[in-house]
Amino acid sequence: MKANLTMNPDWQNFLSQQHAYIAEGVVQHFGDFDAELKITSYDTVKCDLSQFGTLSVSGEEAQSFLQNLLSNDIRLVDDSHAQLSSFNTAKGRMLAVFLIWRDGENYLLQLPATLAEALRKKLSMYVLRAKVKITDVGNERVTLGISGPGATERLGSFYQDLPAEDMACVSHKGVNLIRINETRYLLSTPAEQAVRLWLDIGVYPVGSMCWDWLNIRSGIPVIVPKTQEEFVPQMANLDALGGINFKKGCYPGQEIVARMHYLGKLKRRMYLAHLECAETPQVGEELFSADMQGQPSGMIANVAPAPNGGYDLLAVLQTASVDTHPIHTQAGVALEILPLPYALG
Repeated sequence: MKANLTMNPDWQNFLSQQHAYIAEGVVQHFGDFDAELKITSYDTVKCDLSQFGTLSVSGEEAQSFLQNLLSNDIRLVDDSHAQLSSFNTAKGRMLAVFLIWRDGENYLLQLPATLAEALRKKLSMYVLRAKVKITDVGNERVTLGISGPGATERLGSFYQDLPAEDMACVSHKGVNLIRINETRYLLSTPAEQAVRLWLDIGVYPVGSMCWDWLNIRSGIPVIVPKTQEEFVPQMANLDALGGINFKKGCYPGQEIVARMHYLGKLKRRMYLAHLECAETPQVGEELFSADMQGQPSGMIANVAPAPNGGYDLLAVLQTASVDTHPIHTQAGVALEILPLPYALG
């Protein structure tokens, strides 16, 4: 078992005692991944989200600092509202998608653990003389997910006030509780409270990839090292997910993001799809269609095993190709396009 430098060692030891199989610092499963994935598709489950890291942005100028860098209006993040937002290059290409919420006066930014240190350094380059501190708090905080038809009832048994809307949040004795949707919640807790919270939640424990599959089925993109600088935010549907504010001021890539919005030149969108194949599809893998004459018509953004076999994925595709031709892998396996759980503009 390879330790994760951002995973609290006491928490890691506890999970191991709970029969978690941990590889490269991420909980893979609790003994039977296939069974856990099936249960995730219909029942209420809990998951340690060790595949994600958390950055804390603090200081009296933290709000203005983030406002000048991110695609969303950080002023809307408060004790009761979280948000998705992107950090982009000057060309409007995403380096990361963050889930952002407040913990007291600090802003917490969740992103893949594989990006945490690089993004901490990248953001720190913009600090200059600003009264801002950026720290990795992955060793201090534990993030849990609970999902399923009984999630609200289960959390309501020991929390009086639950968030009533998507991306709403509340805090209870240091625990930040964020509603992702009506059946899915994220909990960020100080590490010393994690064991008690895990035991209080009860329900069936599942591996981290089960949460990744839930993100895919929810149409929520996760930027990873292989897809950095590949997509403008709208290509990954961040506008439909409320992750872009077109009325705020400047930020890196803002001109390109705004032009794409106001001039209607968006030719690629993210789609939910299924692949029935034996070989595991890879993030960053190119996809093809007959109309593109050998040129790629898209790319896999996120992928996870599906409960009933094959793989579910999010893919950024040429909209014209999707409307007129089957999309397939380089090996010729056709994608089955599935409906997203939200409308595209």
